Amino acid sequence: MSGLKLTPNSVLHFDANSIRQHLENVREELVVVEREGSDGFEIGVGRGAPSSEHQGVSVTGILPPLYPEWLGDRSFQEAHGTRFAYVAGAMANGIATVEIVVSMAKHGMLGFFGSAGLTLPVVESAIARLQNEVPEGKAFGMNLIHSPHEKELEQGIVDLYIKHGIRRVSASAYMGLTEMVVQYAVHGLYEEDGIVQRQNYLFAKISRPEVARRFMSPPPADLLESLLSKGRITEAEAALAARVPLCADITVEADSGGHTDNQTLTAVFPSVARARDEVMAAHDFQTPIRLGAAGGLGTPSSLAAAFALGASYVVTGSVNQSCVESGLSEKGKDLLCEAQLGDVMMAPAADMFEMGVKVQVLKKGAMFGVRAQKLYDIYKSHNALSELADDTREMLERSFFKSTLEEVWKGCERFFAARDPRELEKAAKSEKHKMALIFRWYLGQSSRWAIKGDALRTLDFQIWCGPAMGAFNAWVQGSFLEAASSREVGQVALNLLEGAAVITRAQQLRSFGANVPSSAFYFAPRPMAALA
Repeated sequence: MSGLKLTPNSVLHFDANSIRQHLENVREELVVVEREGSDGFEIGVGRGAPSSEHQGVSVTGILPPLYPEWLGDRSFQEAHGTRFAYVAGAMANGIATVEIVVSMAKHGMLGFFGSAGLTLPVVESAIARLQNEVPEGKAFGMNLIHSPHEKELEQGIVDLYIKHGIRRVSASAYMGLTEMVVQYAVHGLYEEDGIVQRQNYLFAKISRPEVARRFMSPPPADLLESLLSKGRITEAEAALAARVPLCADITVEADSGGHTDNQTLTAVFPSVARARDEVMAAHDFQTPIRLGAAGGLGTPSSLAAAFALGASYVVTGSVNQSCVESGLSEKGKDLLCEAQLGDVMMAPAADMFEMGVKVQVLKKGAMFGVRAQKLYDIYKSHNALSELADDTREMLERSFFKSTLEEVWKGCERFFAARDPRELEKAAKSEKHKMALIFRWYLGQSSRWAIKGDALRTLDFQIWCGPAMGAFNAWVQGSFLEAASSREVGQVALNLLEGAAVITRAQQLRSFGANVPSSAFYFAPRPMAALA
């Protein structure tokens, strides 16, 4: 490199072990040097200001400092007021607790509370706590899940968010747009110096390019007209909505826990990125649409790969569920800590049971996945409970429900009388629907047993989990993060980010032709104090 040389005090390193040690000092500048050796040219690293005392050594480049804060798209931090481009995803039924969200905010990250599956009063209580406990000036978000069977609940959640001024919402399980997601995203749009500005940020979690396009485009005119006619948005908001994408942040979800298409991140992310570029060009959007990466992110290498793909931010889920702040029971966390890469399976989802939609769950240590699939098979092959063979009915009552089907139905009647009486009306007309509600009782209760830690129901625990959990466990084995009692979401996040920066830098040096050892692509977990 012309004009750039080394000082007499510069210490040069050409051996692989020393190079690896220097790569972990990501906050220091490294000079990349070259010298002629017995087997040709060697690439090494050193530090120092310009001079000319090193004979036969030339400077070929500079590796500038690489802070974890610099990973991702800086516009993400600017838009959401975070220090890092890191998000803790919304795990349903309050598993993504207030404690997780508050910890993320205090660490300069963004967390979403797991609102899905909770009642309006519980969600409102969580909002009150978050607005009181999240430090002033720090961001947090809530979850909005598509609820095709409970549209009033979905609308009630949106109304609650607007009422309390919730500025960030993660939308999940949507295959298309609903009035509810459009209302939230459009609410509060205003114009400043000719540029449309957002009050609310909707993060759409998707796994298919065709679905992503719907959230990247302006909302359809018919949805805006319907919302306008109902007084849910203003004429000014409707006009401005036609000029901007519905979402500024799209989370590309790969092989995750819970609802997932089991996509591979390296396949789906570039496809969605291409769709993003085409949509932006077609509508001549002037502000970028950010793409985040989620699913399968449980090691520093996976985060580094996501950022290398062009992710503006990363989202973790399964690994946070095993942390002390999570709403999962201690027994559930212990099961997660034992999971290996292949200890997951797909099982029917409680919220979309009749549609055949599945979620990814923990297989090791539980029978839920197998039993849930058995229930779905029975549902598909029978039109009523009265058609069940005696031995099938006995098996369900003894092993699955631990109660008679009549007693389970009484519980369903009490629940839906308060939650959605229309379900009971449908069941009165359709024995098959009644059977679905009884089977959904098991699927719905199984996740709550895992949260409560019901010792009599351990085999029936439904724990949403992706392969990232097994990868994370392998990474932290033998470290201070191995035990569930030591897994704090802040520690986990900082270690993942620091490691991603180290691995990114190792790849940068390797592109110079340096002999970077494979050990440089592994970052050992260490206490947060060492990451200052």
